[in-house]
Amino acid sequence: MADMTATPASSRPRGLPRVNSRLVVMILYLVFLMLPIYWLVNMSFKTNTEILNTFSLWPRDLTFANYVTILTDPAWYTGYINSIIYVTMNTVISLAVALPAAYAFSRYHFVGDKHLFFWLLTNRMAPPAVFALPFFQLYSSVGLFDTHIAVALAHTLFNVPLAVWILEGFMRGVPKEIDETAYIDGYGFGRFFVKIFMPLIASGIGVAAFFCFMFSWVELLLSRTLTSVDAKPIAATMTRTVGASGVDWGVLAAAGVLTILPGALVIYFVRNFIAKGFALGRV
Repeated sequence: MADMTATPASSRPRGLPRVNSRLVVMILYLVFLMLPIYWLVNMSFKTNTEILNTFSLWPRDLTFANYVTILTDPAWYTGYINSIIYVTMNTVISLAVALPAAYAFSRYHFVGDKHLFFWLLTNRMAPPAVFALPFFQLYSSVGLFDTHIAVALAHTLFNVPLAVWILEGFMRGVPKEIDETAYIDGYGFGRFFVKIFMPLIASGIGVAAFFCFMFSWVELLLSRTLTSVDAKPIAATMTRTVGASGVDWGVLAAAGVLTILPGALVIYFVRNFIAKGFALGRV
């Protein structure tokens, strides 16, 4: 006898659309991810009175005064200039040091190579607070305090190991026969490295540059400790917005929006390299 209690193959009523659970989860995740950014942008177009006294999903009294303050006040816009200067310097220095170091780790075996490679990574694991006081004392003694190069060199302590680790993974994927063939064809090391080898690991260089830029851009402790006026970055400026009238929330929100833009632009220009890097490299 047939089982009369068996349920039909599909209990969903006809006519109702089928819900894609993956799509729903993705939409919820994107909303959760973008909500703080939207709220930051929303606050940047409001006055302090509206921010403190009214809850609204969009500005009721739209104002651009917060952005005008940042773009016209030297105390604000010089912070962005200083940050871009030392971050760019740090990225260039980190890659210039990491490229030959990663090549050596990927192509040669020497006594203590694994221990040296691990020691480089331990520098990235250490918190910046450990090195803040030694760097402050050293740079004050040699006259580098409150300079762009001081912050750039301090950040290389963390970015060089990261760049070496990323680039070494890419370089191991390049066959050694390419090096030998180039030497047979008469290429010197410098010419071979720049014209042949670097284009082969362009994705890795893009990924390493991206991470060096971002880690240096968002770092606060060292950049704030090693600067005071002339090289003070925007991250340090944003932490000093409390005045006699309280916190200027609108200006602070506008500064946060403008701080996000450089990172977004870097991601846009190296997006292809990042995609290949996550697929091929050690990221």
